[in-house]
Amino acid sequence: MPKLYTRYVCQSCGKVSSQAFGRCPGCGAWDSMVEEVVEAEANSAKQTNPVRGLSAYSKPRPINQIESEREERIRLDMEEFARVLGGGIVPGSIVLIGGDPGIGKSTLTLQMSMQMAKNSRVLYVSGEESEHQIKMRANRLALNGANSKLGLPEELYLVTETNLSTVFDHIGALKPKLVIIDSIQTMTLPEMESSAGSISQVRECAARLRELAKNTGISVFLIGHVTKEGTIAGPRVLEHIVDTVLYLEGEQFQSYRLLRSVKNRFGTTSEVGVFEMQEKGMVEVTNPSEVFLAERMVNTPGSAIAVTMEGTRPLLVEVQGLTTQSGLGNPRRTANGVDFNRLMLITAVLTRRLGLRLSDQDVFSNVVGGLRVSEPAADLAIATAIASSLRDRPVRADTVLIGEVGLSGELRMVGQISHRLREAAKLGFKRAVIPHRVRKGEPWPKGIEVIEARSLRDALSEALMPADREAKGGADADH
Repeated sequence: MPKLYTRYVCQSCGKVSSQAFGRCPGCGAWDSMVEEVVEAEANSAKQTNPVRGLSAYSKPRPINQIESEREERIRLDMEEFARVLGGGIVPGSIVLIGGDPGIGKSTLTLQMSMQMAKNSRVLYVSGEESEHQIKMRANRLALNGANSKLGLPEELYLVTETNLSTVFDHIGALKPKLVIIDSIQTMTLPEMESSAGSISQVRECAARLRELAKNTGISVFLIGHVTKEGTIAGPRVLEHIVDTVLYLEGEQFQSYRLLRSVKNRFGTTSEVGVFEMQEKGMVEVTNPSEVFLAERMVNTPGSAIAVTMEGTRPLLVEVQGLTTQSGLGNPRRTANGVDFNRLMLITAVLTRRLGLRLSDQDVFSNVVGGLRVSEPAADLAIATAIASSLRDRPVRADTVLIGEVGLSGELRMVGQISHRLREAAKLGFKRAVIPHRVRKGEPWPKGIEVIEARSLRDALSEALMPADREAKGGADADH
């Protein structure tokens, strides 16, 4: 019988130690060292066994002798899903989908599997739910608006299994074009002594599935749990093994879900697909800007429209700001959907460069719809919303605001400005306040008046509606 010994592995960075530490000596994470029992002869055995490669070729060849054809993607009926993947599923690719519990990962992948199974064979492997549970969800997803049942696809196969070796046997017998693993943290290899979800199990199972995908051309989707910090549970190397990493995001009390690409070897990163969680499943939102602005109240102080880029798609979002007299010694700064440090920077610029009295004001910033805005292009909209609330002067209803705010109160240009302006014009906005352009490039899109401002002060004078009680020239006076 092989000799067993105990080791401790960090769940964050994968560092191995012979003794337990409260704090990982590698990455500094607290309470991340997990005990594992392994065979002492495992390492030597691995050294004698040949390492399997990702292709049938093991001999180096000149690059000009390697055949390379443009990848033929598998078409998806879900256009939002296809957009995030880069146009469809690449055969032989391995995709990791992460998200909070109950966010809709299993629903989205099952819905995609049912559509794929109309033309190709799909194997759905569940290590968490029974076949009956998955069948009940599939029946619910197969109901259309009139509540008449659509036939379930015959080429969709379900199996409840956690032994990856058995899963490989099923794959060899069925020869599917797509395999769904729900979830990767439940899969185990019997030759490994560690428990399911451990560093070694997750890493080895993912590596075996990657090898399967590259050698057979079968596309593999892995569903992964996330930690409380929002990252994929398990070793960080898991994200390096796969070709594409997708995160399904959304607020608990919001129906909208964002499928965001953070890594994609076959397409652009930071691409976003928008869905709405309904009783019949995930419904695509083809025009998210229009949806996010549908309930906007015009001519209300503290509301501004920003144009952000999510991958290649421009999105118009409503940014709200609210200021109120603080009863605390240290006024509060609350950011929802906005980076907190960015809010602090903008607040400091408004106080120091424009003279707005925010030192005794609680400042709140919110992005409507449960979205998270991280790019600096939303700075001008955030600053304008806060100034609008403080001065009690609405932002012009037909105006969008685009630009990064510097520490000196200057405005800086952002990328893809013409693309953003065209989207704003398409949705009916007539004016756009943007940073002053240093180099003249392509002409601005037609149908929208572009106002170039050099500073935040100039931008506010153009964006805010005039106050009747203020004298001419006093538009920038403190509230």
